[in-house]
Formats: sequence, C-alpha cells, structure tokens
Amino acid sequence: MARNIRKNSYNSIDLFCGAGGLTVGMHRSGFVTKAAVEINTDAVKTFKLNHKQTQILDKDIREVKPSDIKKLLNGEPLHLLAGCPPCQGFSSVRRLNGSNVVDKRNSLILEYLRLVKSLKPVTIMMENVPGLKSYYLFKRMIKELKGLNYRIDFEIVNVKDYGVPQRRKRLVLVGSRLGPIEVAKGKSSKTTVRDAIGKIEPVSRTKDAVHRIFPSHSPKIMEMIKLTPKNGGSRTDLPKRFILECHLRDGVGFNDIYGRLRWDDYSTTITGGCLNPSKGRFLHPTKNRTITAREAALLQSFPRQYKFPNNISKTSLALLIGNALPPKFSYAQSKNIKDHLDLYLKK
Repeated sequence: MARNIRKNSYNSIDLFCGAGGLTVGMHRSGFVTKAAVEINTDAVKTFKLNHKQTQILDKDIREVKPSDIKKLLNGEPLHLLAGCPPCQGFSSVRRLNGSNVVDKRNSLILEYLRLVKSLKPVTIMMENVPGLKSYYLFKRMIKELKGLNYRIDFEIVNVKDYGVPQRRKRLVLVGSRLGPIEVAKGKSSKTTVRDAIGKIEPVSRTKDAVHRIFPSHSPKIMEMIKLTPKNGGSRTDLPKRFILECHLRDGVGFNDIYGRLRWDDYSTTITGGCLNPSKGRFLHPTKNRTITAREAALLQSFPRQYKFPNNISKTSLALLIGNALPPKFSYAQSKNIKDHLDLYLKK
C-alpha cells in the first residue's frame, strides 16, 4: 500500500467541520484539507471565510456519498479522515442538567464509520465528549474499525495539556492501517487566561468587530457583576439577596455561574453559552462584563485574525466558538499523525 502513497503530500478531510478549528490544526501540521462537510449554515459561512482553498459540502452528512468526496480528491490518496460527530446527548452539562441522553445526533458516529469503510483512509482521527466512551455504538465502531485492519487507540485527555488555556476533557480516537499508533500525549507548559487575553486591547479602542461582541444586562445583573470579586469571584461571594432561592438548596445549581475567570489559571470549558454569565464562569477577570466573542475564541486557541461572519446572531456565534475543536489541540493530534505517516511512508 505504501508504494502508492506519495511522501509528504498528505491529504485530509474534515467531517462535521463546524467553524474550522480542526482544519486549522491540520493545516498547521502539514495536511491539505481537500474537503469538509457541515450542515450548519453559520458554520459554513465561517469556514468559507477562513479556508477558501477547501471545498465544503454544505449538506447533511447522511446525504454525502463517498463518490462526492472521491470526486474532490480527484484520484489522490486520502491520508487522514478526521471529524467530530456531534454527540451532545453525552455531554457532562446535559447529564448534570438531568437531560435524557437520547439524542438523534448520537448515531452520527455511524456516518463517520460509513465513510471510513467506503473511503478507506490511511489514518483516522475522531474527537468527542468523554461520555461517548461507554456508548454501545462507540464500542461497535471500534470493533468494526479493527475488522477493517485499523490499529486503534483512544484516550480521554485534557486540552490544557496541549497549550490550550482551558480545561476541557475530550475523547480522542486515532487509527492507522500502516501500524501501531497512539493518541498524542500532552507536553505543553501551562498557558493561562492572562497569556491568552491579558494583552488584548480594550473594547473601547478596538477595531475588531468580534471583540466588541458581548451581552448587555439589566441593572440588577450589572450590580451582581460589579459586586463579584475580581480574579475568580463567583455568585457564592454575593450577598444573599442576589442568590436565587433554588440555588440556596444544597446540591442545586452550578457553582461557576456568574463567576469570573482567574488571570493565572486555565479558563473553565468554553461552551456554547460562553457569552452568557448565567451559563458558566464567563465573566472577565477584572472588567465588569462577560468575555467578548474574540476573547472566547482566543481561549479556544483560535488565531487572533480568525474571521467570523458579521451577520449572524450572538447566540449562533457563541455556539460556533464553544463547539469548536481548539486549534492548538487539533495541531498536536494532527502533527502526531503526520509524524506517523512520515515514519511509515518515507522512502
């Protein structure tokens, strides 16, 4: 098989590409993303703004035929098929909220498997929420991948160990038809909130439209924010009159809501609610506001100049940023796969 694969000309495909965080990391590590697939209109807009050389199929993954992708490959080999199938039913937030994990998106990993079977990429990579590890369809997928002669490894890791200024646990699966492969180990030194957003210009002086996006609040909420101690304070530090009655009961509510980030620590997980302080610890360490959309993107490790559409809702923008795979983490995993390909395909 190796004789038919050209050295150092590695092609990749990004399934469920979202805003493009995975593609950023693959490009930085040396892959050329030939095609991407995404159904969300705002995500497609974002991807196109930043990855003009990649052909994106803006359709439901279930409607994507292997021939659609083979056409875009134009006879070239596929070295890496990567993707992050949405499996929100297994997210820790959904489970803590008591939400039922039955979610039709949970079966989308089978669409990833379907394309692996048809396209037969040299290597594969899939990222997802940790809860997926115990799901029966995930176990079924592992069995079938091994039956296709892929050497498989999967592990739950934390993106903070890969240069991302954020605590965020993810399940990573890698596989290869060439030989044994392992999930990349985290080796980076600590990157903090201060490292990521400490030197960004004030909102009042920025020319960056994305940095001017953050919510406005009622007078009562603003008073809460102003009273929240700088650099790590939370709602538990507020006078009782600001605490909801339901949150006074033991074991109810999230401790991080209306909390401030800490300058010299990692950020909490940047989620799709990152522009809403009622959704988590998303207040700026010292400013009396939430983090801006640009600051959220930087905490996700997106490049400062990464573009986002100016004609989408604040809610949609927050979801695009929060649901993205952090590019620095993607780079570490993609570089690990590129090194693996170099090892086996060198002449």
